[in-house]
Amino acid sequence: MTVLKKRITHYWSIRARAFADQRLRELDSPKARRWLEEIVPKLPESADNKPLRVLDVGAGTGFFTFLLSPLGHEVVGIDLTPAMIAKAKELARHLNISAEFFVMDAEAPSFAPGSFDAVISRNLTWTLPNLERAYRAWAKLLRPGGVLINFDADYCREHCDELPKLHAHKDISPACWREYEAIKHELQPGQGVRPHWDAVLLRAAGFADIAFDHGVWQRIYSEIDEFFNPTPIFVLSARLPQETIP
Repeated sequence: MTVLKKRITHYWSIRARAFADQRLRELDSPKARRWLEEIVPKLPESADNKPLRVLDVGAGTGFFTFLLSPLGHEVVGIDLTPAMIAKAKELARHLNISAEFFVMDAEAPSFAPGSFDAVISRNLTWTLPNLERAYRAWAKLLRPGGVLINFDADYCREHCDELPKLHAHKDISPACWREYEAIKHELQPGQGVRPHWDAVLLRAAGFADIAFDHGVWQRIYSEIDEFFNPTPIFVLSARLPQETIP
């Protein structure tokens, strides 16, 4: 693991407990329904109404996994931070939800090619030092016709001193804020303007039907509460082309 990835993992290890508590409350809030309203229409149609196999990349403490599993889908969550995965497993037991979680690098997930119908992520890709590598890896994991659904923001270009007092992470310590800013400073030089940069990388990885929607931010965060994210998020969706028969 690189020095930067170790630094990122350490940062999220510190945040894991509070993060899990907040995600549990979010599951019991109106936000949960709003997230599903954004996700479900973007999922691929399943043959014979069979459950979809979904990879939740950068799952953290399992929020998306816990949203989709009760719908009957087979969801696997991965995250680089062991403390996050430990909390996800703990929450799965608490919620009585059957789901698998693994400590795994999002840039090099160790699943067989064509293992999933969909790959989904939230607030992950801005933290990846090599996003191009990640998108190529995810394309290999998808079955033909599979989809990528990526919720993220251009976090490396936000400034903490410009954030409103009311936002989801307002209570983290000054030391955590400094580390968060330092990580962003280290990541930003390798990133283009998002999500347009993502679209270029996705095309190179073999994806088609690439679309992004900035309106999702207002639909999800329509009021200021403990989950409020002041940085405008976008949702990026893309599809792996169907195999062509010669």
